[in-house]
Amino acid sequence: MTTAAKDLLQLGKLVASTHGWPAARAFKAYDLSDADRARMAGCAVDLLKVFPKAPGASAFLSAAFAVHLERHLSAPVHLVAGTLTVDGEPVYEDDRSSLAANAFTAEDPQWQGHVWVMVGGYIADISIFRAAYSSNCPPALARHVHSVFGQDKGLYVDQWRRSRRLGLSYEPQYVLGQDEVTNLMGGAYRLIEQANSC
Repeated sequence: MTTAAKDLLQLGKLVASTHGWPAARAFKAYDLSDADRARMAGCAVDLLKVFPKAPGASAFLSAAFAVHLERHLSAPVHLVAGTLTVDGEPVYEDDRSSLAANAFTAEDPQWQGHVWVMVGGYIADISIFRAAYSSNCPPALARHVHSVFGQDKGLYVDQWRRSRRLGLSYEPQYVLGQDEVTNLMGGAYRLIEQANSC
């Protein structure tokens, strides 16, 4: 078994732990079509138009994107928490003790790692560019995004392990359950409402 297949198997186990084995099988079997890629891009554009540029809002933005994708794709969409590493340097990470402390059940998540969307074995990261273009971004991520991707990007979509060729490593630790996604979605709505009332 190849390393990529083993990695996908491990990620499938994380999906199964919160969503069951049928969801894990659907996750592993999914292949991204051009039509789904176009829908993902459209969903990202729609969401970024209304979602405020607020510090510390990456988990809320990713949750809102996951929910938006679930409404527009007939594909396995999951919200994943883990570590984001840039050229071997962790830029967003946390340990499993935060997950054990129910990091995503509070109104303000206690998770310091990264949160991204996976559509099958594909990363769909809407928060990486928003973070990189902000003033409070870890310098290593800001430098990397500006040098590799440039300005004015909104969504990064790639096969999970192929992201390494661009110097990005997404290491999943946990796949959020539906209640946790709903909780984060509540925070996303609050941010959007606050921005609209200003």
